Amino acid sequence: GNLYVNERLDREEMCGESASCSVSFEALVHNPLNVFHVEVSIEDVNDNAPRFLQENFQLEINEFTSPGARFAVGVAEDADVGSNSLQGYELEANDFFAVEVKESQDGSKFAELVLRRALDRESEQSLRLMLTALDGGDPPRTGTAQLWINVTDANDNPPVFAQDRYRVSLREDTPPGSTVLNVSASDADAGTNARITYSLGKMPTKVLQKFVVDAESGMITLQEEVDFEDTRGYVLLVEARDGGGLVAHCKVEVEVLDVNDNAPGITVLSLSSPVPEDAPIGSVVALLNVNDPDSGENGQVSCELSGEAPLSIVASSGGSYKVVTASALDREQASEHRVTVVARDRGRPALSSSAEVVLEVSDVNDNAPVFEEAAYSAYVWENNAAGALVVRVQARDADAGANGRASLFRVGLQSGEVRTARAVSERDAAKQRVVAVVKDHGQPALSATATLHVVLAESLQEALPELSDRDAVFELTSDLNLILVVSLSVVSLLFVSTIIFVFFFKCRRSRSPPIFITSDKELYSTLGSKAPYNYCSSTLPLPYSYEVCLASESGQKDFTFLRPGTAA
Repeated sequence: GNLYVNERLDREEMCGESASCSVSFEALVHNPLNVFHVEVSIEDVNDNAPRFLQENFQLEINEFTSPGARFAVGVAEDADVGSNSLQGYELEANDFFAVEVKESQDGSKFAELVLRRALDRESEQSLRLMLTALDGGDPPRTGTAQLWINVTDANDNPPVFAQDRYRVSLREDTPPGSTVLNVSASDADAGTNARITYSLGKMPTKVLQKFVVDAESGMITLQEEVDFEDTRGYVLLVEARDGGGLVAHCKVEVEVLDVNDNAPGITVLSLSSPVPEDAPIGSVVALLNVNDPDSGENGQVSCELSGEAPLSIVASSGGSYKVVTASALDREQASEHRVTVVARDRGRPALSSSAEVVLEVSDVNDNAPVFEEAAYSAYVWENNAAGALVVRVQARDADAGANGRASLFRVGLQSGEVRTARAVSERDAAKQRVVAVVKDHGQPALSATATLHVVLAESLQEALPELSDRDAVFELTSDLNLILVVSLSVVSLLFVSTIIFVFFFKCRRSRSPPIFITSDKELYSTLGSKAPYNYCSSTLPLPYSYEVCLASESGQKDFTFLRPGTAA
């Protein structure tokens, strides 16, 4: 969770002349998914020296200029702020001029040259002085410029502006070429000394690119578009110079008014797609950040979802929004949801932007297989061959993928390997019975079956009781098979004994006179289908019952055998 500086920070590049400098961003945290607003304050160090916009300043001052007259010599720039910014000016020692520091309404400091003693062109036609700008660092940094002062002949009256300071408001959507303000100055002199020429003083390049003043009329015109989000105000230094070289200064403060010219921007920070259809109501599926660089109501944004989907949007901190599930999801009804996030500001007219969020719903096994028919009936020929088709049943599952495939195993067509067809889930029965069928390609096809009993358990200890029960069943089955074999053997022995007895009796009658038995009783022996029957894991022939009959009245001896047991 530590925050590190990734590269060298330059407060002046990041925040310019702003007194405070901070960087804000959103930190995305997973498990649980959330977003935090982080603001880092960047403090200034004294890494910039004051700098004049030009290295040389040319001044023409009439020799009749009265002591106490003031002359603006421009402004030095220092990119640092606070105590590290520009604090004052110093002038090289001389007999005529001193420098005073003036502070404008916006807090910038500029130097004014004050005439302390009357000039005499005949004794000294020009002066060369060094002007130094100092900041408040420890140690202080400095910047210098050369002042070239030419002493001219008398021009008694300097120009005078109608106002020392002008204020004007300018909408940021004002087209280039529009008039900003008209300044005016007058001069009490006559002739060429009273002719006034207007110009812009020494200012930053970006200001000079935005505005221009007409030299004859003093009309200030906008050259380039202004942007409230970039700069909220400008300070212009306008000069009025008469024909004798006297100069007057005034300031024009231009306030840039915001208009709703920026639509809200939508950024998708995180999107959790696909989402399982059993996700609880209120689950976060997307994180959004909405930003509008406009100010006031023009920058106040509200968000809503457009489109029919079980989703809703919830405001979070720092202009962030969460898209959450508003109701239960059902993949079988809709496997995908498309909604449009609409962000709209409160400007007049309001501006809006939109972004589409596509949410896929993943399947969970929440549907049981359903047969196509509730009941099936079929007609079968009585002498139908084994392995013939009786009836075909079909079930469908609304789930997808492995969840839609029906009890869990598949067998290799050629190898006979039994494998799991999907992952075992808690919904599967602990005991599984798999019947495998093998068929040949004869006419008619013959087949055999084998039953595989599978116990699903997390460990061998859990499976041992089930396996023990299965062994007991297997032993019981083996015992039944043994009893069946013994029973068949006994029946066969009785059958052979009966044959021998009948043969012996016929031989005796051939040697003796016939004796007629008048009894109306029949002597017979019948073995019913009382032998135990079991079918477990192999294909066996059905059991047979054997019946022997003997009639004494007719004197004829016959017998019947191998009659299939109807009870089986």
